[in-house]
Amino acid sequence: MRTAAFRTMAIGASSYSRTMTCEPSAPGEARRLVAAAMETWGLRDLSCDAQQIVSELVANVVAHTDCSTLHLEVRRGESGGVRIEVGDRSRTAPEPQQPGTCSESGRGLLMIEALSFRWGCDRSRRGKVVWAELKPTEKQPT
Repeated sequence: MRTAAFRTMAIGASSYSRTMTCEPSAPGEARRLVAAAMETWGLRDLSCDAQQIVSELVANVVAHTDCSTLHLEVRRGESGGVRIEVGDRSRTAPEPQQPGTCSESGRGLLMIEALSFRWGCDRSRRGKVVWAELKPTEKQPT
C-alpha cells in the first residue's frame, strides 16, 4: 500500500492548499484538511457539508481521471463563506448524471449541487478546477 504524499500550505489566514497523490486515501486526507480549516475559521456549522463536498470532488478525480496528483484549495470568501477547489490535469469536465433508482453511483454532483450555494468547473490548458461555494448560515436572534 502506498502512503499518500501531500504538502499542506497555509496561504495567509484565509486559505489552505494541499497537493496530494490520486489514490483511494485522498478523499480522507481532503476531509481532514477541510475539517481543520473549518475549525480554525470557526465555521463548524459548514464543516459537515464542506467535508462531504470535498470528499466527492476528490473521489471523482481519483475514480475518473488518470492524473497522478490533484490540488486542493480551501478559501474563506469575502462574505464569510467557503470556496473549495479541486484541480487536476484532465480537461474533461464532470457532468451530472441521472442515475436510476437502484444505481449505486452517479449522485455525487447532484449532492454537491444540493449542499453548495453554487458550483462549477473552470478549464485551462493545464487541466481543470472543479469548485463549490458554501454560504455561512444565518444566525438566529436569541
